[in-house]
Amino acid sequence: MFAQVKKVLTPHRYQHTIGVWQTAVRLAERYGADVEKAEAAAIFHDYAKYRPEDEMRKLIETVREIPNDLVEYNKELWHAFVGAYVVKHEVGLQDEEVLAAIRYHTTGRPGMTPLEKVVYLADYIEPGRSFPGVDDVRRTAEEDLDRAVYMALERTIRFLEERGEKVYPLSRAAYEDLKIKEESHEDSGPS
Repeated sequence: MFAQVKKVLTPHRYQHTIGVWQTAVRLAERYGADVEKAEAAAIFHDYAKYRPEDEMRKLIETVREIPNDLVEYNKELWHAFVGAYVVKHEVGLQDEEVLAAIRYHTTGRPGMTPLEKVVYLADYIEPGRSFPGVDDVRRTAEEDLDRAVYMALERTIRFLEERGEKVYPLSRAAYEDLKIKEESHEDSGPS
């Protein structure tokens, strides 16, 4: 798997992928997600990252399983959905749970599976990432997977809004879904 992705990634992105893989394995072990599936999804999560923009746009506009509204949002989201499609059709990986973890690693979605949360979070907190607040999310990831994903979504949404960018609806829905869990968790705390 590593040999396949190394051919399509820059050296920097390949190092990022190794960090995501290591982090995903650790999180999967900690939170009971399938470790082999977490490995596969982490290794292939950025498989389409450097596809030409026009090729990705064409796939988004023509492939039914890729939401065509993606073209209205930041291009950084495209590679996740396109990646799940090309990993399935070019690499031959058919496991739908792994493909979903690849597909939603940039946006999240409501009702995320533990595997999807692990890959989403691993991409956000891998050791090569350095931005304000990432260490808080890393610390939280050691204690509470849902809360850490919630924090990552919240910070991503805030970052996009501060830059005047549109937030993809799945990201907002994922955030709202986890916000309900977070609020009910707070309500059931010590009295």
